[in-house]
Amino acid sequence: MPPINQPNILERWGITIEQLTELVDQNPSLRGILLGYVAETKFRDLCLNHPLITDLGKGDDHDRRQKGDRKIRYKDREFIVEVKSLQTKTCTNLEGEKWVGKAQVDGSDRRIVTFSDGTQLNTTLLLKGQFDILAINCFAFGNRWRFIFCKNEDLPNSNFKKYAPEQHKSLIASLVTVNWPPAPPFTDNLIQLMESFFRDKYK
Repeated sequence: MPPINQPNILERWGITIEQLTELVDQNPSLRGILLGYVAETKFRDLCLNHPLITDLGKGDDHDRRQKGDRKIRYKDREFIVEVKSLQTKTCTNLEGEKWVGKAQVDGSDRRIVTFSDGTQLNTTLLLKGQFDILAINCFAFGNRWRFIFCKNEDLPNSNFKKYAPEQHKSLIASLVTVNWPPAPPFTDNLIQLMESFFRDKYK
């Protein structure tokens, strides 16, 4: 909500809701940016209202050292959550409520990554261990706000043939196939997923 007595964004820019809708529909890059930020808000409103979850807020979008769109605390553990969206053009309705599509899981900026074998790579790909949980906004599956979740460690690795072995092991694939209803390693139950971290700890 804008501050009291302050004009909303349409009034500030002097455009109508119809004009804004047309701009979003005609410019996929603009739609992607807006949808990404809306997804973060929807993730907070829909997924973080559990009494055992404390929302610790957003990180700095420009901090290249720390990935993750949201920090949360569940019980006595902090989790870093990376929120991503489906690529609308990849989404297919198989039948009824069954969908398949792809989510782009890489970062928005390139940086140099040094691996344990001493090799370096200038890449936008995200790393195993760089965050705890991936949350994918599935709005493109039928225009309904739903999220699915996966542990970082269970995400597929990049299969680019020119990467060194340690790079393959450390880099997450830039495109990840997802389904609705969710199929392993994805789930729509965030609480159960976080509980599994505690079970894994004592295996």
